[in-house]
Amino acid sequence: MPYLSAYRPLLTDPRLRRLLGAFGVSDLGDGMSVVAVPLLAIEIAAPGQAGMLVGASVAAYALPGVVGALAFGRWLRRLPAASLLLADSTLRAACLSAVALAWAFGVLQPAGLVALLGLSSLLHAWGSAGKFTLLAELLPPDQRLAGNSLASSTSSLAMIVGPAVAGVGAALAGPGWVIGADGLSFVLLAMVVWSVHREVRRDPHRARPADPAGTRGSTSGLRFLRGRPTLLGLLVLTWAFNFLFGPVEVALPLHVTGGDSGHTELLGAYWTAFGIGAVTGGLTVGALRRLSPAPVLLAIVGCWGLILLPFGFGPPTAVELVCFGLGGMIYGPFPAVSYTLLQSRTPAVALSSVLAARSAVLLTAAPVGTAIGGPLTSAFLPAHVLAGSGAATLLLALAAVLAWRGRRVLDRLSGPDRRPRREPATPPPRHPAAPPQRPAEEGRRPATAAHTPPPASPGRSR
Repeated sequence: MPYLSAYRPLLTDPRLRRLLGAFGVSDLGDGMSVVAVPLLAIEIAAPGQAGMLVGASVAAYALPGVVGALAFGRWLRRLPAASLLLADSTLRAACLSAVALAWAFGVLQPAGLVALLGLSSLLHAWGSAGKFTLLAELLPPDQRLAGNSLASSTSSLAMIVGPAVAGVGAALAGPGWVIGADGLSFVLLAMVVWSVHREVRRDPHRARPADPAGTRGSTSGLRFLRGRPTLLGLLVLTWAFNFLFGPVEVALPLHVTGGDSGHTELLGAYWTAFGIGAVTGGLTVGALRRLSPAPVLLAIVGCWGLILLPFGFGPPTAVELVCFGLGGMIYGPFPAVSYTLLQSRTPAVALSSVLAARSAVLLTAAPVGTAIGGPLTSAFLPAHVLAGSGAATLLLALAAVLAWRGRRVLDRLSGPDRRPRREPATPPPRHPAAPPQRPAEEGRRPATAAHTPPPASPGRSR
């Protein structure tokens, strides 16, 4: 694939190689936790409470990051990007290791699991911001999009290997040790970030923007988005899309395992199929960038909703695996395409604050969806929750298409009325350009002076 050559310059920097490798290992740990956290919640839950605890545990693994983004912004916004990433990695490593040790000694309770997972995600927003800010500091502007795509692709790759490893590991050793391995992956990330931080600190090429995201945090970013209907609509669409994906993360483990700790390998196979599809779809981003991003995003949302509908009809397991793999292929390009649209319509000086605001807002979407997924799976069959999520996503896509088409019609109608108002601003530059021409071409000036109020005396106009 020719467009893969865009990633070669990124891999020639030894710092980037180490950093991207550490990102890949930590993403692998997170991919393992996608399976291990629900399985551990099912294992220690009281009878009849598995769905509620799965929803609470998955939500606790990300939702407190919103609190951390708001509560600690006054102090953390002044830290370097590497320090933010280091703090998040250290906290995650400590809390996830505590989960594994408590489970190993048989003292882990449902409340303790939710509390430790929540504490581990307290700095998640700052860690994510530090990750992509550090990449921006290490990369020239023309390579940042490729760098972001390469870093994001590790998450999709982790969905291939992580769930499969977690399924086997949970069956052999238990889900608690799998979560402990996730904690060790963040230990490695913290060590690599610390070494890179020492090198970046001495690097004169390291330069921050004049108004970094930490100056006013997410407030200035949200203010910028409120004045751009297209970008604000993209944020709303992405939030709703991620929100409707939340119940899937709760319903799928219950649908596959039947509410007990069996069939762990099969659950890993579902997420592996999703990851393979996501990588395949993500590799098509180079071709998709030639298309209009907005229609592509709307098509992704609608097709993802369609792919979930068959789960409500009880198809064979093989059909469900194929559908989930196709769903990953559909979803895979969404982050890259949405970032491309955002980057193309946001000034460079405001991009960091806009991305910070976007992260803070989107951090609430999937956890809220997973928290709602718990009661839904208690009231309805998990397969029906999956199909219902697909139907709601289809309605979201339809509403977004209508809003997008309506916005285009309004822009088309109002566009011609705005252009004449800008044209009167073009004549003034003729006056400063006139003086240099008058001494050189005295014979031609009377012709142009005829347009001035005193046409009979061109000499006086000079």
